[in-house]
Amino acid sequence: MADKLRTLQQLESLQAKYVGTGHADTTRHEFTNTIVRDSYASYIGHPALLGYMALGMGEPKEVVRGQFIERMVRGAGNPPAKDED
Repeated sequence: MADKLRTLQQLESLQAKYVGTGHADTTRHEFTNTIVRDSYASYIGHPALLGYMALGMGEPKEVVRGQFIERMVRGAGNPPAKDED
């Protein structure tokens, strides 16, 4: 019983430390949004990767950075419609 409690405490601690890991009530849309935003933040935060992507897109780095920031804010789009029964 103590092992199970310790495991749950460790899980809660990790989820508090790493917000993007989600929890039991996280929807698929929320999790997808987190992945999309984390990916774009990583692209923007690593200059070499941003330069590589800008080269591949044929655009200046600052234009690509602006596009990625806009996409990061948008996330994965609108949440799915809730069924009202």
